[in-house]
Formats: sequence, C-alpha cells, structure tokens
Amino acid sequence: MNLATWLVRAACEFQSKDALYLGVDPVARYDQFGHWATSGASWLRSRGIQAGDRVAIYMPNNPDYLALFYAIWHLGAVAVPVNAKLHAKEAAWVFENAGARLAFVGKNAAQELEQSLGPNSQTEILVLPKVGFGGIAHGFDPSPVASRDADDLAWLFYTSGTTGRPKGVEITHGMMQSMALSYFVDVDHVFDSDVALYAAPMSHGAGLYNLMHVMKGAGHVCPVSGGFDPEEIFALGAHFGAVHMFAAPTMIKRLTQQAVQREEPPTGLRTIVYGGGPMYLADIEEAVDVFGDIFVQIYGQGECPMAISALSRKDVADRTHSRWKERLASVGKAQSVVEVEIADPNGRPLPIGEVGEIMVRGAPVMKAYWKNPEATQKSIVNGWLMTGDMGVIDHDGYITLKDRSKDLIISGGSNIYPREVEEVLLLHKSISEVSVIGTPHPEWGEEVVAFIVLAGGETLNKPDLDAHCNAYIARFKRPKRYVVCEDLPKNNYGKILKTELRMQI
Repeated sequence: MNLATWLVRAACEFQSKDALYLGVDPVARYDQFGHWATSGASWLRSRGIQAGDRVAIYMPNNPDYLALFYAIWHLGAVAVPVNAKLHAKEAAWVFENAGARLAFVGKNAAQELEQSLGPNSQTEILVLPKVGFGGIAHGFDPSPVASRDADDLAWLFYTSGTTGRPKGVEITHGMMQSMALSYFVDVDHVFDSDVALYAAPMSHGAGLYNLMHVMKGAGHVCPVSGGFDPEEIFALGAHFGAVHMFAAPTMIKRLTQQAVQREEPPTGLRTIVYGGGPMYLADIEEAVDVFGDIFVQIYGQGECPMAISALSRKDVADRTHSRWKERLASVGKAQSVVEVEIADPNGRPLPIGEVGEIMVRGAPVMKAYWKNPEATQKSIVNGWLMTGDMGVIDHDGYITLKDRSKDLIISGGSNIYPREVEEVLLLHKSISEVSVIGTPHPEWGEEVVAFIVLAGGETLNKPDLDAHCNAYIARFKRPKRYVVCEDLPKNNYGKILKTELRMQI
C-alpha cells in the first residue's frame, strides 16, 4: 500500500479540520492538504517525474515539507530529505548519488548549491515561490494514488558512514507503515485533538513521525523560527494545548533549563518522544520533575527507523520500582514489530545479561543500502541488522546501551563521523596527521575535538582551520577544539589509539 493513501483517507474524514500551521496560523485544512498532494503529484508528472524517481528536499522545516512528502509518494516517486544544516557541497553529493531528478531547496542555499552541483548535473533546482507548493500545484487536476508494494522505495535516508561518505538507507513503504502502526502499540496514542510540533529536522525522525498524526487527523505545526527555540515551543504548547514533539536529549535539557527559569511552568506539552543520542540519567530525572510524565524514549537507526525499542511513559516516570534507575538508564524493550538479540563478534546470540552487539530483524529493518552492496553485506547478516551498538538485555527484556562500536559522535542530536572531519582537515597544508574524537559537553551531549600533528614549520591557526572546514562540511561538524600533538598514539599495526586520546581530555 502507498503511504499517501493515509492522507487521502484523512482528507475525506477530516475535511474542514485545520491540518497545517505555521506557528499559530492555519495554512491548510485537511481537504486542502490532500488536494496539494493529489494535484501536486500531477504537477510533478508534468515536470517529467515518474514513479521510482528520486525527488530531494533540502530546506528548513515548513508546512510545504509535508505537502511535498505526500505529493512525491502519491506519484510513486521517492523522497530524499536532506538535513538543511548540511553544507551545500554535502547536499550536492547526496543529490548526485541519489540520482535526484528534482530538488526543492531553501532560497538561501540555491545559489551555492547550483555552484556545487556544476553545469552537468542532472538535478533541477527549484525554490518554492511565496504561494508555496499548494500555489504552484493549484491548477493541476488531482491524480489517483499510485500503486506501491511494501518493498517499493519511499524515502532515501542518507546517514554518515565511517568511510566519510554518507550511505543511502532504502526505506520502503512497508518499513514506514510498520513503524507507524507499532507507534500506537509501543510508544503513544494519537488523537485528532493533538498537534505534532516539528522543532527537530523533518529530514530525520521528526519527519517520519508525521505518518501517525496524519492517520489520526492531528494538526501539524512548524515553528515560525523554522527550528528549536524553547520559549517558542512553550508558547505553542500553551496555544494548542495537546502538543506532541520528537526531540534529541540535548533539546530536552535546554527545555528543562528554560522551564526552571520561568515564573510559570509551561503547559500544553502532552508527549515528548526522545531519541537520537545518549540521555543522561540526571537530565531525564530532572526533566520528569519539571514536566511530569510526558516523556517516552525510543531507540532506532536509519536502517531501522524509530523502531528498535521503546521505554514507555510509565517507565520513564516511575520511581516506585526497585530497579527504576536501571530501567530509566535503558532504552526500553523491543518494539512489537522486531526481534532484538545481543550477539558475539561472530553474530551468535549471547545469554541474557552478557554484553555484545545489538542486532535486530523485522518488518522495519532495511533490505539494503542504496548502490552499496559491500556496506549492505556487512550490516545485514542472515537477515539481522548489525547495529554497531554494544548493549545488554536483562531478564525483563530491557535493553541498555553500553557503548558504540563505531566512533560516532552525536552532538545536538546530529550524527558526526570522525573520519569525514579528518579527511577534510588533512586537505589543509598545515596538518600532517589528525584524529578526531567526541568529548562530553553539558549542552550538546558531545563536542568535536581534533588532535593534530602539524606539518614542518607550520603553526596552529584556528580561524584558518575553521574557515577551511566551513568550506567543506556543515558547521556543526567543525571541531570546537584543536589539540596540537608531537605524535598520535598508535598500536603495533599503526592504528591510532583513540582511547588514549580520550584520556588526555
């Protein structure tokens, strides 16, 4: 079944109900939202887009984002959402790798993106006019929803890899349907009186969570700021009264800090689902003390989007169980649509209580990476997704993450892979060797630190290195600190010992 079918049904059932908002202002009712998708699919077809073609979205959160999702799916095409914080060169690489025929981009990024793509690019760049996507699709007749099977591609999600280049995760209609339906069982209820608030990037988990809210006829609110601002979120919560949002742990920490400083506690936040990075025990304890039992934790990966495990609202808020702290420090239990095992280095399941690599299989697990059979073979073993995360399962089924087997850095909920940053730094003439690690940061979770060995006769020039990084990668990936070393610690095989570097911070 095509995901767009859910909007077709919602547009019939909730016709006159406001669906899309920019701040507190309604932008479209459900019947209009549905029409934007059906007529938008016809408009896309008029531009030469066909079923299976990839259409990229590289712009900040706004109501058009959702309309584009459903128009793309309605036609049977594939959405390629790209984090708006990425550098234009990074976005251009994604467009080329995905073979995107068309890309909707923010007006501030268009010129730099066109320069990054070059004259021979096959991707057409389009900035939406002031009338928005609904305005340009208005004159086109509605089209029937395209038939799609469970294994047909719906969303091509690019997640950074240890090689320094992103990998495209093939997310299908069936994977997303499984994730959405399990949400009602394992995560939370949704009512037509709710609104989903998109304060985290719609190119990631926040965007995935639109599905269950469309099904139930809930509202969809994009902050006027286009991003995350605690006071703006509190104001929207007070206005709408039943707000759901997805947030990274660092966002929850900032919300809690801001709430503590207010004379009146915030109201109207019904559910905050958190994930995408490590949540420190002290932070979630304080958040529950301030906001009450509004939190649910999920654990997932792009390769199994939002659907590996969940820690219920009750478990997050409970302080009566003898092991409540251990449970609060976990990522909950396996969601209903997956199996989760802990494996040894050979992929063999380990007994309960032993630490190993977390592996998962089930309907929401990807079948392959886009045009990357080698990476697929390493990640999918005998039908199991090898997550690269180390963890343990207790006798009650609670999964606790112990460490990441890869050197992933998570800063502000965004993934940063050290190899990517290292390769950029090594392009600079002053650097002979480099190793990048993540270190704890009280607000962002982790920050990027680069240990560098300078080339002969060179000196550290931080502004110059910052400018160099800004020319190649997104600002949030840029090192916050540079530590000059005479040599980098290595083992007998020449591998840099990052564990020793972490001990120096």
